[in-house]
Amino acid sequence: MKDKNKIIETLTKKLLERQEEAKVIRKIVGLIFISLIIIIGGTAVGGYLYVNSALKPVDPDDTKPVNVEIPIGSGVTSIGKILEEKGIVKNSTVFKYYVKFNNESGFQAGSYDLTPSMTLNEIVNSLKTGKVMRKAEFKITIPEGLQLDQIAEIIADHSPYKKEEVEKKLNDKKWLEQLKKEYPNLVTDEIDNKEIKRPLEGYLYPATYSFYEKKPPLEDILKEMLDQADEVLAQYRDSITEREYTAHQLLTMASLIEEEATEKADRGKISSVFYNRIEEEMPLQTDPTVLYALGEHKPRTNYDDLKVDSPYNTYKVKGLPPGPIANAGLSSIEAALQPEDTNYYYFLASANGSVYYSETLEEHNEKKAKYITNKSE
Repeated sequence: MKDKNKIIETLTKKLLERQEEAKVIRKIVGLIFISLIIIIGGTAVGGYLYVNSALKPVDPDDTKPVNVEIPIGSGVTSIGKILEEKGIVKNSTVFKYYVKFNNESGFQAGSYDLTPSMTLNEIVNSLKTGKVMRKAEFKITIPEGLQLDQIAEIIADHSPYKKEEVEKKLNDKKWLEQLKKEYPNLVTDEIDNKEIKRPLEGYLYPATYSFYEKKPPLEDILKEMLDQADEVLAQYRDSITEREYTAHQLLTMASLIEEEATEKADRGKISSVFYNRIEEEMPLQTDPTVLYALGEHKPRTNYDDLKVDSPYNTYKVKGLPPGPIANAGLSSIEAALQPEDTNYYYFLASANGSVYYSETLEEHNEKKAKYITNKSE
């Protein structure tokens, strides 16, 4: 009987202990639950206060106009970032969702005078209805296939700067070093090669550029062209790597294609000829490199021209020349990256611009006699 009572006491004691533990656990769980509610509630309140603040003007008392440029093709995200950088809105993400929530659209590119005191609604209405496009003070159009001295002349003809000033800046070693830091994927130590005639030859991308100041810094004019080159090549960064080329080598190959191509020419085939010859360790033998070595602009080379002693003379030196010989357009850049698959090792252009390709020297000479010597189709 005593043993039975002892067992009952023991069981009762353990039951009471478990009940006490359960109370403690319930208290802990309750505290955790309350803490989570406080944290979630606090976060929600904090988020609400932050968003509410971001919806208000940056500074209700600041009415000083800030010029904001919205480029053509800008989406809500990029517009929001521009406005935040200019101090017109507090948060670009809040601006984006404000626009989407209110189903706003129809924003237009242009030049706007906005103030930090404006509400989001006022900003949105300005971007939709207050478009005031500024007229460019001057424009510079750089065609494809031009050399740096020709480009310098065009810049001089359409800007406040003289050709000598442009050429001096393009050869300014201190500035070139700065460009390497600003364009690490484009301008590299390769331009320092002593055999290169002009460091930035081929780097000023062919396009039309608009300038809204009467006399912007010369560096800004040139960097607009470098920006465009950098932006174009960025699209092909993987392809450049796959071909085991650098940007400098790509621009060099593209410049050869650009200079050899005629209006009717197939750049992919010309590119294939160059690559086929490089693979067979044959000199490229492209006349534009000879003319570049001579520093002359003329339609054709003669026999004596081919004797010029220069690292650019691809009749004497195998492989690519030290650097580009002109600026190349997009079609030539793409051809340099994606040559056609051919067995051609020769090509020639007739007087009317037609280009003829050959697999053998014998075939090439026959076409030369027919289309060049006799000057007939």
